[in-house]
Amino acid sequence: MSRILLAGATGYLGSHIARSLQQSDYDLRVIVRSADKLAQLGIEIEDVFQAEITQPETIKGCCSGIDTVISTVGITRQKDGLTYLDVDYQANLNLLNEACASGVRKFIYVSVLNGERLRQLKICDAKERFVDELTRADLDYCVIRPNGFFADMSEFYAMAQKGSIYLFGSGEQKTNPIHGADLAEVCIDAIDSSEREIKVGGPDTMTYNEIAETAFEVSGNKPRIRHIPHWMRKSILKLLRIITNSKFYGPIEFFMTVTAIDMIAPEYGTHRLKDHFTSIQQRDH
Repeated sequence: MSRILLAGATGYLGSHIARSLQQSDYDLRVIVRSADKLAQLGIEIEDVFQAEITQPETIKGCCSGIDTVISTVGITRQKDGLTYLDVDYQANLNLLNEACASGVRKFIYVSVLNGERLRQLKICDAKERFVDELTRADLDYCVIRPNGFFADMSEFYAMAQKGSIYLFGSGEQKTNPIHGADLAEVCIDAIDSSEREIKVGGPDTMTYNEIAETAFEVSGNKPRIRHIPHWMRKSILKLLRIITNSKFYGPIEFFMTVTAIDMIAPEYGTHRLKDHFTSIQQRDH
């Protein structure tokens, strides 16, 4: 039986992977900072390795007896004084070094679609620096490149509830974000796949105008979509870079950049974005 080490099990995607692996024939170990958070998420794993991946001395032995490592480690919003380079790059590199030292067969890493072309963004540069290290390492690997999570789309529903949704440019840029449960299947299938890179999105390719209209439909509010010119978006980004630090600027920079371009990946999965918005609406009422 293959033994899997999952890093990032308490995050959005990691928790979906953990639940899916629990129902599989794989023998699972998770590495987490807080075992309590696993319990809060309703995830019960017998083999828990508690450590801080940014501190390499704490993860010694975590890959002992492991065949495949799956890492979803990364930060959307910088916290605890840690930067994207500290977590998305260095923490994953610490784990990769431990995997290589322990003779792990394969390392699966979740980056982002078009990350190699978006290296001007701090979060993408950190992720792609690690991808560079991974491709040079002496083990099999697979880089998963989703184009965005349903969790990221929740902001559109939040704006719809408030009455207005703001989009950049014409709003005709397209994307097909994917649900965590569907992406978890892709990550698990990659364990026995020979593919070195997998680009993946959800089953619905939509313009941002269509996403906004769907959010308004579910919210019950009259559609009010505001389009922000690209020159204004660029000016806002320049100003934010000057007056704020990277902790505040980084996530906004990423969001304002990827929503202004097409982010289309091969369609996969069964979860629909409209159903996601509906689940938020039902949860809030």
